[in-house]
Amino acid sequence: MLGVMYLAAIAAVLPLIFILWHLAREGASSISLDFFTRMPKPVGEAGGGMGNAIAGTLLLLAIASVIGLPIGIGAGLYLAEQRTSRLATTVRFLSDVLNGLPSIVMGIFAWQFLVRPIGHFSAAAGGIALGAMMIPLVTRTTEEMIRLVPVSLREAALALGYTRWRTSLSVVLRTALPGIVTGALVAVARIAGETAPLLFTAFGNQFWSLALDQPVSALPLQIFNYAISPYDEWHRLAWAGALVLIGIVLVISLISRFVTRSRFGGGGD
Repeated sequence: MLGVMYLAAIAAVLPLIFILWHLAREGASSISLDFFTRMPKPVGEAGGGMGNAIAGTLLLLAIASVIGLPIGIGAGLYLAEQRTSRLATTVRFLSDVLNGLPSIVMGIFAWQFLVRPIGHFSAAAGGIALGAMMIPLVTRTTEEMIRLVPVSLREAALALGYTRWRTSLSVVLRTALPGIVTGALVAVARIAGETAPLLFTAFGNQFWSLALDQPVSALPLQIFNYAISPYDEWHRLAWAGALVLIGIVLVISLISRFVTRSRFGGGGD
């Protein structure tokens, strides 16, 4: 039985190992300083990079996090504290439905209500669409993490004279914070690679642009466009872009785990 569990554990990480190995083999040779600081070269010219796409991706993640994290954590805290209320049951059900919504559907809705009324694509529309995708995942993760907090801890705080809201914010939320941070990172990692919503909102930009009201380039969009192109040089850049995208997610995860360990003594494991 133990051998079967070992095999299952290895099988669980094999896809990731294979993806990392293949990305490193195909894309590592195109990684250089120019890749992070320069824009793509025109067709037929070697070199260049995806500096504008990397900056655009970070901008979109920042907008999505500013929107999605506060709403998701607040909603998760409410669901955990008022778990039996009718509103909580409704919000929980709708969060589960929204969590399973195909990303292209979210992109179409964002285009209909954010892009079409304004008349042009924009980074703000892309960030809002990604932020909306983060909310249900952060909400359900926050609720589950808060539910794991021992009831005795909550009762002890109330016995000491803490009000209910102060207990929730200062004791319960603080205790569950490592798990909530992990859930937030999973949400960020998920939206970092989303392409469909950005096709309908941010659209892409071949130039440097960090203006919120203008189209912006992003790594998933650049990888998609280059991967389906007929040019070998663009194919190499697409592999390198995919490798950088995985690297961004990995760096965010490592920083978070380091902060969590420093703050809570390894409680985030």
